[in-house]
Amino acid sequence: MPGIRERVKESGAWTNFVKFIQRGNIIDLGVGLVIGGAFSKVLSSFVDDILTPPLGLVVAGSNMENYFIVLRRGKTPGQQYETIEDAQKDGAVTENVGRFIMTIINFLLVAVTLFVIVYTAQKVSEARERHRLKHHSNGDAAPEVTKPEPVPASGATATCPWCSANVPIKAVKCMYCTSFLHEKVPAELLNKTPQTALIELDG
Repeated sequence: MPGIRERVKESGAWTNFVKFIQRGNIIDLGVGLVIGGAFSKVLSSFVDDILTPPLGLVVAGSNMENYFIVLRRGKTPGQQYETIEDAQKDGAVTENVGRFIMTIINFLLVAVTLFVIVYTAQKVSEARERHRLKHHSNGDAAPEVTKPEPVPASGATATCPWCSANVPIKAVKCMYCTSFLHEKVPAELLNKTPQTALIELDG
């Protein structure tokens, strides 16, 4: 009797799962989550260790994280609580205002940072698109190559300046010496005795 693993493979669920994992967008999503988690830690450290200590000194006279309000005292009468942990150990009920403010600041920093990243990427993309359209409008695109019209075998002829053979008048390249007809003939070839064409065209 086949086991669970064999039955899963035979049902095709394992193949579909492997295809799902191998998709490119799944890998991109995983990389984005890892980078986002590391970035969130950096922002949290900035808020907790750099931004809130001086803010707490101004607002509460101590660290912002330890700014809280005691709603109900604990079991020790007259106990003064320096930190939230001390109040919780004594069974007091507190409103952790400082932690809430730190969470709001952290959220605002993340939102502003993401906005700057997305806005910058959008502007770069728009600048590239404008640059591409500008080059096209200035005629930088390669011109279209048009094929010459076919020339009939018989008709008007011209003399090739290279081999003096008769070629069709609309020809671009000589069929005998394979030279381009519009090219300038060197001076040493100008006095060359004309050669008789192998094939004379009617005309």
